Amino acid sequence: MKTMRYLLHAALAAALLLGSATADAAKKSSPSKDSPTTSSVQKPAKFSKRVTKTVELNYLLYLPDDYGTTTTKFPLVLFLHGAGERGNDLEKVKTHGPPKLIENGAKFPFILVSPQCPDGKWWNMEALTMLLDNVQSCLRVDKSRIYVTGVSMGGYGTWELALTQPNRFAAIVPICGGGRPWMARLIAHMPVWAFHGAKDKAVNPRESEEMVAAINAAGGAAKLTIYPDATHDSWSRTYDNPEVFDWMLQQQLPPDVDTTKK
Repeated sequence: MKTMRYLLHAALAAALLLGSATADAAKKSSPSKDSPTTSSVQKPAKFSKRVTKTVELNYLLYLPDDYGTTTTKFPLVLFLHGAGERGNDLEKVKTHGPPKLIENGAKFPFILVSPQCPDGKWWNMEALTMLLDNVQSCLRVDKSRIYVTGVSMGGYGTWELALTQPNRFAAIVPICGGGRPWMARLIAHMPVWAFHGAKDKAVNPRESEEMVAAINAAGGAAKLTIYPDATHDSWSRTYDNPEVFDWMLQQQLPPDVDTTKK
């Protein structure tokens, strides 16, 4: 009897020791806050976390005169202002570019979306993408004729948005901005007409030159207009030139392009 009791106690002790060793091994195999790697063996892992946030942009919306009398789809132009027009007063967005022309009585045959970047911020590509998605879902937009143009900070935003979504836009018109030349191959297929002032002290014209050169080196046909006597304001004469809008509206995505592809 004593022998049986001894054997039971021994078996229980062995089980407890085995359980403790297994638990210790399990702890060692899991990443800890202080020790993310615990062995020389690579192990598969997975991270998952749900993130929710609110994206908000105030913007001016212009619709052509005949928008309400037809059922056709219209081209859309996204205009990105410069750093000086940031804030929460949409009147500031009318300082330059197409919003200024419309305020002064100009008529355009396209939908114009002119968002305002919040104070102290830079153009956020995710927010702009969501804004375009929303406008497209609410209005009759010809998805093969969506264009982006912008000045200064908005010129940078124009380049960046095109690089972010190289299959979405039929053409871009970046003015006195710059981008990432090493990524220019992504938009070598895209019609581009860039503008800059030769005497620009705020944004070196070399930034536009490098982007256009990189696109063309990758097989593109980007155009660049340098105004010899212009400083930072190379946008006034650009937007005052009807040929710029005519050129832009002539560009169209091929019918087989997947505009959702990154």
